[in-house]
Amino acid sequence: MRIVKIIILFFISFVSLFGNKAETLMNEANQLYQKKQYEEAIVKYNSILEAEYESPALYYNLGNSYYRSAQIGFAILNYERGLKLDPSNEDLLYNLSIVKARTVDKIKEVPKLFIVEWWELLISALSTTMWQIVVLLFFILWIGSITLYFITKSGTTQRLTIFSALVGLSGAIFFSIILFANVQREASTDYGILTINTISAKQSPNESSNDLFVIHEGLKVAVLDKFGDWYRIKLSDGKVGWLPKKSLEVI
Repeated sequence: MRIVKIIILFFISFVSLFGNKAETLMNEANQLYQKKQYEEAIVKYNSILEAEYESPALYYNLGNSYYRSAQIGFAILNYERGLKLDPSNEDLLYNLSIVKARTVDKIKEVPKLFIVEWWELLISALSTTMWQIVVLLFFILWIGSITLYFITKSGTTQRLTIFSALVGLSGAIFFSIILFANVQREASTDYGILTINTISAKQSPNESSNDLFVIHEGLKVAVLDKFGDWYRIKLSDGKVGWLPKKSLEVI
């Protein structure tokens, strides 16, 4: 029992120390940003990521630093990474829209059915973790209502618990479907951001193959496949081609 306590205390101390270190680095990076030393701030923010700590605020600040350094591809990349953790973050969404307005490519998406567009907005409204919490809350409501039904002797209360149990079960099933769709969506397709100024997509994963179309820094593409040092990508208008891996960063 004593060994378990020692292990727990060690773990708590380690987490506390790591948290303090990340907070210190964050403060140092923020000070560099305020002094307009954006390149130095970028290095400091990235050192926090290298320590395997991430947060929407960190990606927001890093994106701002890249934007101030005129690296709009990396700015968009970090805003997008922040939105993977917090899809409804207003600061990230606003800054992302500002930076996207400065990109060269204005590609119209292939029109989608209303129901498909609505479903995609719904499943991406929250992060996977938040959908898990929603499912858990409805599951607790269902179990709690069933338990209360057998404990209470009041007819009125029992009728209410039947109703709340149905709500809990229905909610748990519905949001479990959304959670599953959210997980599948993130696992099925990777997205990348072009981080170099201009490049031509190739017909095949070879520098000597034919050029298909030209795209520019900051464009978001779907990554369909990988072959050696190449990515097969797809634009939102349906065009498909190959790009060198060094030309983009996966979100």
